[in-house]
Amino acid sequence: MSFNQSSGGGFRSGRDNDFGPRGGRGFGNRSGGEGGNFRGSSSGGGGGGGGFRNGGGFRNAGGRSGDRFGNSGGGRFGGRGGAGPGRGLRKPHWDMQQLRPFKKDFYVPHTTVAGRSTYEVDDFRRSKEISVDSDGFNPIQNFEEASFPDYVIQEIRNQGYDYPTPIQAQGWPIALSGRDMVGIAQTGSGKTLAYILPAIVHINNQPRLNPGEGPIVLVLAPTRELAQQIQQVASEFGRSSYIRNTCIFGGAPKGPQARDLERGVEICIATPGRLIDFLEKGSTNLARCTYLVLDEADRMLDMGFEPQIRKIIEQIRPDRQTLMWSATWPKEVMKLASDFMNNYITINVGSLQLSANHNILQIVDVCQEHEKEYKLNQLLQEIGNNAEPGDKIIIFVETKKKVEQITRNIKRYGWPALCMHGDKSQQERDYVLKDFRMGKSTILVATDVAARGLDVEGIKYVINYDYPNSSEDYIHRIGRTARSDTTGTSYAFFTPGNSRQAKDLISVLKEANQIINPKLTEMVNRGGSGGFGNKGGSRWSSGGNRGGPPRNRSGPIGRSNLSNRNAGPNRGFGGGGREMSGGRSGQGGAPSSAREGFNRMNEAGPRGGGAGAISRGALGGGFRAGGPSRFSGNAGAPRGYN
Repeated sequence: MSFNQSSGGGFRSGRDNDFGPRGGRGFGNRSGGEGGNFRGSSSGGGGGGGGFRNGGGFRNAGGRSGDRFGNSGGGRFGGRGGAGPGRGLRKPHWDMQQLRPFKKDFYVPHTTVAGRSTYEVDDFRRSKEISVDSDGFNPIQNFEEASFPDYVIQEIRNQGYDYPTPIQAQGWPIALSGRDMVGIAQTGSGKTLAYILPAIVHINNQPRLNPGEGPIVLVLAPTRELAQQIQQVASEFGRSSYIRNTCIFGGAPKGPQARDLERGVEICIATPGRLIDFLEKGSTNLARCTYLVLDEADRMLDMGFEPQIRKIIEQIRPDRQTLMWSATWPKEVMKLASDFMNNYITINVGSLQLSANHNILQIVDVCQEHEKEYKLNQLLQEIGNNAEPGDKIIIFVETKKKVEQITRNIKRYGWPALCMHGDKSQQERDYVLKDFRMGKSTILVATDVAARGLDVEGIKYVINYDYPNSSEDYIHRIGRTARSDTTGTSYAFFTPGNSRQAKDLISVLKEANQIINPKLTEMVNRGGSGGFGNKGGSRWSSGGNRGGPPRNRSGPIGRSNLSNRNAGPNRGFGGGGREMSGGRSGQGGAPSSAREGFNRMNEAGPRGGGAGAISRGALGGGFRAGGPSRFSGNAGAPRGYN
């Protein structure tokens, strides 16, 4: 990232493309639209003549009478003519005696692993926050203990990995043993490798594919972006074994995908709707599939793919090995697991309650809706002045229309930004992600289409311009930063309209040892009414709701609050070599109370350097800076609460 000093510290990039709106153009997504926010069309097979629109309910594009989802007697998620997704598929009658036997147990415990005492195993699991409901599989602690063949170990070394992540350490012994399993872990925890490497071993121990046979391994994913990232991992690690793969998703031409399937591939990574289309057409079949993966299962159910998933699983032999991966464990995912998995083992990494990555500094600004645009501009200015070159930002908003609007506003202020949502064509989305990954543009504005599975190096900041509808989605959004043991910072604008989410958000913040904005507590105490400080009487007031942007008494966000904890000690944004405690409490010399933490924030930066605490004009909504600001020109106001 480079900075344009003449434009107030903005970002400068060699290219500036966001593929502006195209007159309401959408893609007639026969799969019901994979990828987040969807616009229905008359061809929508998985969405009942429609699908999601602007993150909201279903639209009945067919004009039929029926229920509010556009059904005419079909399943609750719709379908063409009431028949539901995959109406052309018939459930096979499996005769287990006629099925070709296959091997799925390849695990031979390493002597070191088998020789560890119960105390050593429990101590390792406790240190890595691993819980498992079966005692028969000790976790490994390095790659050599995983009993992988030499060709897999060599690929791991080629990729430069040092040690397995917790979900890999506990998951590989179970997956290699041929057991069904459910893996629950936060985003960025290495789940993809946890199932891809055992899949490669599984494939290499099966008979070769004959012409006309379908894949041996099927991976279902909710979005095209996640599917493409899984394909990249499968290609990297399957190269030495000459394992072929293809990626099947909506919004792209069917011809090349169909040809891949007809030629034969060992691994098929697919979104449910497009795969249903090819199964109905006869381009492929799942008779040879013996290893099934459901990645981001909770997200697929959230997006309404349950009918498609059930239809697909019916086409796979019942003695398959099934692995389900999820970041949360709601009752809907439990039901799916109990319906289609046999005697499965559950692994959980991290807290059993709803939890966010502890490497993320979470800052919540309680404000009014009309203040958000101004606050976003101030926040981007401060990030632009303090971020390291190459640091990337994702801004999440609720609707596709607002994505385009926010992108235009950001560009008007002088920063190049890209945008991505469900109405973008696959070519446009690929182009946007390529430029974002390469750093040609360091700001991406997106709907929840980018909230899961998107793995881009260098994302240091996540901004929730619109707070999501659930705390689970909030956790997945901020999980785009601080991946693979790095650190990051998230910001959220929280308005009275989000008050019903305040209690859950406080629970997430407490679990991650973050400082809690007292206004959130005030919302909960008032029963979620959302009334707070609108008359200017509260010390957390955001300008008294006077019909315009809040007064900027002390400049934008202070540097001390944007401490880059990934840069090592004494490397905060505050300057002067002083280490900032960040937004946490109860860890490593951090403040023991919210008041103490806020006061220390205000005192962290050097006086006169524009590095005071969060200002009224930006995120904090109610702090004064400890010194004069570069932006406002005000003299140093007293430190502390307003």
